[in-house]
Amino acid sequence: MPPNQEPKRASIGRLKLEIHPDKAAAGAAAAGAAAEELVHLDRPGNEIGVIFATGASQLAMLDALTSTPGLPWSRVTGFHMDEYIGLDASHPASFRRYLREKLTQRVAMKRFYEIDGNMEDLDRFAADYIRALDQAAPALCLLGIGENGHLAFNDPAEADFNDPEAMKVVTLDEACRRQQVAEGWFAGVEEVPRQALTLTIPALLRVPRLILSVPGARKAAVVRRTISEPVSTACPATILRTHPDATIYLDRESAAELDTASLAG
Repeated sequence: MPPNQEPKRASIGRLKLEIHPDKAAAGAAAAGAAAEELVHLDRPGNEIGVIFATGASQLAMLDALTSTPGLPWSRVTGFHMDEYIGLDASHPASFRRYLREKLTQRVAMKRFYEIDGNMEDLDRFAADYIRALDQAAPALCLLGIGENGHLAFNDPAEADFNDPEAMKVVTLDEACRRQQVAEGWFAGVEEVPRQALTLTIPALLRVPRLILSVPGARKAAVVRRTISEPVSTACPATILRTHPDATIYLDRESAAELDTASLAG
């Protein structure tokens, strides 16, 4: 990267920020950090648990990560964090389909646990999923932030920083559903399912290392809110400021509303 293209690094409380010139550079940097963590976690007999997000924000990062040679994918047990209820896995917006195409068909993982939102008994499915998640004890979570501040599908009205459940059924709010349309996953908001199955915020925050990819102009407002508003479920992503090891990778567009000069370097 040319000297004038060096990323800007800053922090707010515990939360670290990296601002890169564009979406590709931010995705590559996030993938580089994830790759280093995978190598660090690679020990004989060690299972590496990783939680993966989906959506447009993760495309550049996943492309770079799955193109990185020499990573210990054969030791990785993967999970994802949410899925629509009632959406077939063949639908273009299905997160199971997304992760098959962008991840599990590109690298040979030890195992990947899919969230199936079409199961008849969702409570039993959630209990089994969380049992597998607890056994794998994920050390790394790759995630994003929604335009309404959601983490996974924990929209403001559903978010609970002290949620007793690790996975639950949630109702998606209007802003969340409109984001899915704006990103091209659905033709109209009426097509977006109203409910989803999601990992809760405590389940995500238990993971020791969080790497967030948050590019694009549509995320500029929520990035500003994440670092400037009081920690509350009005903007669930504000809770990231309490995590001991979370880094958000931004591009210039998503960082456009930040006063980077006032942030700690």
